Amino acid sequence: MTQPLAVAVLGASGRMGSEAVRAIEAAADLHLVAALGRKDPLEELVAAGAAVVVDLTVPDSTEQNVAFAVEHGMHAVVGTTGWDSERLGRLQDLLALNPEVGVLIAPNFALGSVLATAFAARAAKYFESVEVIELHHPNKVDAPSGTAERTAVLIAEARAEAGLAASPDATRTSRDGARGCDVDGVRVHSVRLRGLVAHQEVLFGGVGEQLTIRHDSFHRESFMPGVLLGVREVGSHPGLTVGLDGYLDLQA
Repeated sequence: MTQPLAVAVLGASGRMGSEAVRAIEAAADLHLVAALGRKDPLEELVAAGAAVVVDLTVPDSTEQNVAFAVEHGMHAVVGTTGWDSERLGRLQDLLALNPEVGVLIAPNFALGSVLATAFAARAAKYFESVEVIELHHPNKVDAPSGTAERTAVLIAEARAEAGLAASPDATRTSRDGARGCDVDGVRVHSVRLRGLVAHQEVLFGGVGEQLTIRHDSFHRESFMPGVLLGVREVGSHPGLTVGLDGYLDLQA
């Protein structure tokens, strides 16, 4: 019988972390060997024999956490934001020295959200106009969300490959922030409202028609199938993978 995969969770007392702990404990093929809080020493990961580390902490500590895991031969599944190009570059350099280790950095673990972003990127070349609206709970610390930013980047890449011009916009005067932020030419609007969890709409406009691609997460349980998928697959994908779509079969 195959031994359960040894998994540790960082940020185990947080909203996402506590859900991940429950999901891993309920999975017959996984074994939770450590659940660390913010002040717990990372050396406990080594002592526990973790093979995969799930990082659901905060932007200030995630790079250090993942570097520790990689340097000790542990795969990492990361849901923490704050991974800009500079941080990703340093991580890729570290992974080059540890070529058998895999790291997944996923802006969103909800499978429906990942699919919605993929569908939006696929549709992008067919419409003249596009804007993204992301809606989250008021305790979220970053805006726009990592999911919205990744969605906008993929849309912009698809539009550039298709040779599309910028979305038409005759605005000449506006209050600061009225038109959202600009992510590679795609406007992204952030809403923070009590009662929400995680929601996103991508609005496409053409002559006489509109396409809306929307995803809603009503509870953080919706992220757990993606977390578990990442944990099970990360060891088979050495190097850096950004986005859970890298583990899904999304070929046309």
